[in-house]
Amino acid sequence: MSEERIKELIGELEKTEAMGEDTLDVVRQLESDVHDFVNPELETAENTILDDAIALEASFAATHPVAEKIVRELINNLSRIGI
Repeated sequence: MSEERIKELIGELEKTEAMGEDTLDVVRQLESDVHDFVNPELETAENTILDDAIALEASFAATHPVAEKIVRELINNLSRIGI
């Protein structure tokens, strides 16, 4: 359930209005990192997904309050699945 919710949250982030292309690139990279992490066929030696999500939340705090809430929920879900 948490992995599905994580995908939904990332989809919501990509739909957030007034987000610059650089920020969208960060969101897409986060999505790719999460996908790689939960894919059992790939081995990830180092995990910085949670750190990246926390940094993304901080960057959204002033400029994208809705996106900040979405990222906060994403962080909570990542924590629940052990990332």
